[in-house]
Amino acid sequence: MIDSVNSLYIHAANVDNFQALVLDNSNKGPVLVNFWSKKAGPCLRQYPILDKIIHQFDGRMLLVNVDVDAEYKISKEYSITSVPTLKLFRSGKVIETLHGYQSEMDLNRVLSQYIARDSDQALADAIAEYAQGNHKKAYQMITDAIVEDPDNSQLPISLCKLLKHEQRYTDALKLLASLPAGMHKLKEIIALQDELSFLVIADKITNVDALIETVNNNTNDLQAMQQLSAFYVLNKEYANALQLLVDIIKIDKNYNGAYPRVAMLKIFNMLGQDHELVTRFRPSLRCYTH
Repeated sequence: MIDSVNSLYIHAANVDNFQALVLDNSNKGPVLVNFWSKKAGPCLRQYPILDKIIHQFDGRMLLVNVDVDAEYKISKEYSITSVPTLKLFRSGKVIETLHGYQSEMDLNRVLSQYIARDSDQALADAIAEYAQGNHKKAYQMITDAIVEDPDNSQLPISLCKLLKHEQRYTDALKLLASLPAGMHKLKEIIALQDELSFLVIADKITNVDALIETVNNNTNDLQAMQQLSAFYVLNKEYANALQLLVDIIKIDKNYNGAYPRVAMLKIFNMLGQDHELVTRFRPSLRCYTH
C-alpha cells in the first residue's frame, strides 16, 4: 500500500512531519509530493510509476505521499481539489504541479529536468569560462555537453540565455526550435521562447519616444503598434501591451498571421491564467472563434 511503503526515498507525510519531510528537505534537493486517495483508481495506477521513477533517481529526489482523506489540513493549504495531484517542491516552494494520471514518459520528462546530472558540472564550468570572457570556449563546452547528455534541458536553456545576453535573439529562437519535441512542452522553454519572440520584435525599435508618437498620431500603423506592444511586454507594462493588441484586433484581427491572438496568449501564459488582466482581456479573443 502507498501509505505503508518501506523505502529510503519514499515517505508518508502528516500535519506533524510535513515541514521536515517536504519543506526542510526541499532545501537540500527536489521533493515530489503525491496527493492521493485509496478511493481513487488513478492514484493506485499512478503509484507504481512513481515508485519506479523515484528509485531510478537513486536518492536525487524524494517522494512524499499525502493521503488527502486523512490529511485535510495539508490538502486545503495546497488547494488540492482532485487526485492524483503531484507538486514538486524546491527551496520550500512549489515549482511544478501536475494534475491527474501521468504516463511514465511524461512524468520522467518533467521530473528529469530537476535532477542533478553529471553534465550539470560541465555546464557550471562552461559558465565560469564565459564569465572570464572565454565565450567561444564556453559555447563549445556546452555544445559538447549537449552531445553527451541530450536529455538535460538546462544545457540548451543556458545556451539560449547566453545568446539572449548577447542580443542574438534570432539565433536563440532557432536553437529552441531545433530541440526535441518533448522539450518544447517544458515551462521554462516555453517562457524563454515567448520572451525571445517579443525581444525580436522590440529589437527593431530605434527610438521609443518616436514610436509612441507614431502610434498616438496614426492609429492604423499596425507594425508600430506591434513593436510598441512588445516593448511594453518586456517592461512588464502588460495592461498597455494588451490594450494595443486589442486595438490591432479591432482594425485587423488577422494581421501578421493573427499575431494579436498569439501575443495575447503568450502574455496570459506569463501572467498566469488567474491574473486580473487575463480575466479582463480574455473576452477580446472571442472574435477568433466566430
